[in-house]
Amino acid sequence: MSKIHVMDELLANKIAAGEVVERCSSVVKELVENSIDADSKSISVELEDAGTKMIRVIDDGKGMDKEDAVIAFQRHATSKLLSEDDLFRINTLGFRGEALPSIASVSNIVLKTSTGDVGTVVHISGGKLINQTNGDARRGTIMSVNDLFYNTPARLKHIKSLYAELASVTDYMNKIALSHPDIKFSLTNNDQTILKTDGRGELLKTIKDIYGFEVAKKMYEIKGENDDYIINGYISYPEVTRANRNYIVIVVNGRVVRNIELNRVINDAYHSYKPDNRYPIVVLDIKVDPSLIDVNIHPTKMDIKFSKMESLTELITSLIKEKLDHKTIIPKVEKHLNDEESTLKDEINEKINKKESYEEIALNFNVVNDSAPYIAVNEDLIVSDKCTCKEDVVIEEPVKEESRFPKMYPVGLIHGTFIVCQSEDGMYLVDEHAAAERINLERIQKARKEKTTSKTDLIIPITMELTNTDFIILKENKEVLDILGIDVEEFGLNSIIIKSHPVWINKNEEVIIKRIIESVIKEEKNFDIEKFLNSVYAMCACKMSIRANTNITIKEMEKLLEDLSKCDNPFNCAHGRPTMIFYSNYELLKSFKRTGFEIKN
Repeated sequence: MSKIHVMDELLANKIAAGEVVERCSSVVKELVENSIDADSKSISVELEDAGTKMIRVIDDGKGMDKEDAVIAFQRHATSKLLSEDDLFRINTLGFRGEALPSIASVSNIVLKTSTGDVGTVVHISGGKLINQTNGDARRGTIMSVNDLFYNTPARLKHIKSLYAELASVTDYMNKIALSHPDIKFSLTNNDQTILKTDGRGELLKTIKDIYGFEVAKKMYEIKGENDDYIINGYISYPEVTRANRNYIVIVVNGRVVRNIELNRVINDAYHSYKPDNRYPIVVLDIKVDPSLIDVNIHPTKMDIKFSKMESLTELITSLIKEKLDHKTIIPKVEKHLNDEESTLKDEINEKINKKESYEEIALNFNVVNDSAPYIAVNEDLIVSDKCTCKEDVVIEEPVKEESRFPKMYPVGLIHGTFIVCQSEDGMYLVDEHAAAERINLERIQKARKEKTTSKTDLIIPITMELTNTDFIILKENKEVLDILGIDVEEFGLNSIIIKSHPVWINKNEEVIIKRIIESVIKEEKNFDIEKFLNSVYAMCACKMSIRANTNITIKEMEKLLEDLSKCDNPFNCAHGRPTMIFYSNYELLKSFKRTGFEIKN
């Protein structure tokens, strides 16, 4: 008797559900993508108990007629692929014809749909058709999925907490809303609204709806194209980062995708603008000919392969670097203002720009608080309890300069670490170590780029005794040390001697060289030499820089700022931390409850 037989269709659908329907968010994803493919302009997702009890997706799309409403639940039934050739030019989010039968096999589904004529209501439980009746003529589709996994107790048992399920659904809805800002999305759980977008087609507005105003106002717009790809989107200021890559949203032809290589390229483009263990907020919309990509890799259709990956990575890198390299990236210290304070600030700034006197500003806005202590600021830093004279703080119109580096003048040092500088627009605090680190890094990079690295001999050679394993690894990667300009020779059994090093290592030579060799051994082999060299240069720049808690003179401060101003990126140290932060005149004066100004003519 034959042991091989054709699997029952319901059993096959349950097996397929194990791949397609992993959790509640998987159901939401498949249903919402079907709504998008139906040209919907408004999509609402309603949940009960994070979707474990009920998931309802309501759209205003094309809808289905009576016949299609039943066929849609048959395995491999789809309207999106008609021939094998269509598989190589996929323009829709769904195409496999597995999602609906898989979902129906592990839940109770009620489908209400109409093309604008007499509607259809279909009830399916556990993959079996219960009944089919006529419904109302509302154009669009309402799909209600109830009691998910009710007939697969093993899957139901291992479902995560309601909070985890809701977080997963919310994360997906955020990303799909970012991928289609022209569609109005809403998400509710137990009648509480979690997400709502307006569908105006403005990506930055959608970013604001999801991430908030503070993030949205710190986003750079990028756009560009080459022969293969068109890219539009937004990238966050380097100061706006998160602890994981989940905030990097990549959209390809309207599809939210996962691609480790693109995540790496985006993060690498921020190199030296932020700490390595932090990630930017990025939304990239990539348009490409469907024949250049393959989305038929995994049932979730989120993994994707590109035919011309190098062309794409070069375009992304150039767009991000071009934007960051030409922006003044100085974190500003700001208080969150209420609407009244924000309006007042705008009006006061407008008066300042018109060079109105303090008395006129105070009279117009009634902002003088007689009960508040005032501080009169002058060259002698005289402090009084209450101001009895005209304000000594003066503001001049800033001189517009092409240089990104602001004109500032050092006036002191805090804790031997932060240089206090003043400018026409406010006050800067400069981290002396971070500034020196950036200067050293660009000096090293310039020497390598110009290939002018010369060597100098050590007065006392450095010897290192290694384990036999470390000795073998170092010998295998000796070319890396040659690139760096460090001469290493064998010196007995499992020992080495260093007699010379590049001239750009001008401080803490022994510490730096030993750290480099330890890093080479740690990486072992087959590592990215360019990334490794960048990390080595950053480490060297750090070790050669002035340390915190070191007092320096005003002349030394001026020289440090002068050298920093000549850097290509004067705003971040070698490890991506900011070199300076800015306090505007307004914030300083508001902190001391001083709201008036006298304008210098």
